[in-house]
Amino acid sequence: MPATVSDAALAAAVDALRAGLLVGFPTETVYGLGANARDPAAVARLYAAKGRPADHPVIVHIVEAADLARWTREVPPFAHLLAARFWPGPLTLVLRRATGVRDAITGGQDSVAIRCPAHPVALGLLHAARAAGIDGIVAPSANRFGRISPTTAAHVREELGNAVAIVLDGGPCDVGIESTIVDLTGPAPRVLRPGMITGAALAECLGAPLGAADATAPRVSGALPAHYAPRTPLVLLAAAECKTHAQARLAAGDRVALLASAHTAQTLGAHAGLRSVTAASDADGYARTLYANLRALDAAGCALIVVEAPPSGAAWHGIADRLQRAAQGHTLLPD
Repeated sequence: MPATVSDAALAAAVDALRAGLLVGFPTETVYGLGANARDPAAVARLYAAKGRPADHPVIVHIVEAADLARWTREVPPFAHLLAARFWPGPLTLVLRRATGVRDAITGGQDSVAIRCPAHPVALGLLHAARAAGIDGIVAPSANRFGRISPTTAAHVREELGNAVAIVLDGGPCDVGIESTIVDLTGPAPRVLRPGMITGAALAECLGAPLGAADATAPRVSGALPAHYAPRTPLVLLAAAECKTHAQARLAAGDRVALLASAHTAQTLGAHAGLRSVTAASDADGYARTLYANLRALDAAGCALIVVEAPPSGAAWHGIADRLQRAAQGHTLLPD
């Protein structure tokens, strides 16, 4: 079960938000870097702390579906269906923004991304903030832009240090990868970022097929080609290639980090230059531990991280998406 925090800690976090400062807090997906969504200076401080491009939108976190009316100018029937089924939870809805919602949180677009998180600490913070007059908290992942997302309070402190006024420690995140993002601004709902809520589950809830994302889709968090990336180069390979590639690099004298199934790790055997982490065999367990595993391997002082591609299937789409983008990080993200 997720850890809870004291009322005093929540009050201190709300005071920080009211003062325009940044707060780290847990959600069920990853830890967020929170700012008062109505405070332009605080949002600018958040972008600066992350090194986030100004045109890359953030997600507004709200207490409940009734708060959608504060942030959007229309709430279509599909939004009501999805919110009733999946909120609180790891689902973000993209809707037409209301008048007064600032470009700073939408990336200059006519849409706004909204989520109601399921973690008790996140909900406690949102309730306390609303009681203090803050009706939404923007909260991208609490890390430097494009890098591995944090799933513990310690990760937040390691990444951002004194840029964060307070970090609420709610324990390790239960889901482990970011929310599924669904666009509801067009004629048919469409998934813009996969997560642990699958397309099949969404279509079943809606009673309608999903549309396909294309060039007309709004920009959303975490959808750039390079994201979720360690600083160590990462390659994503099928099982057989994993083994041969790792063996070749070890033979060349390189230290190699490996994230793979128990079977693939066993076929490589023990080697002084190999740092190996066994991946969970189920999608939920794999997602829950993914970013912590990548952080551990990134800190191992290796020349390369070799990751065995996860299984195919709808339950693994969000995981595969994160790994594919992580593999692009070394070439596309600044050091």
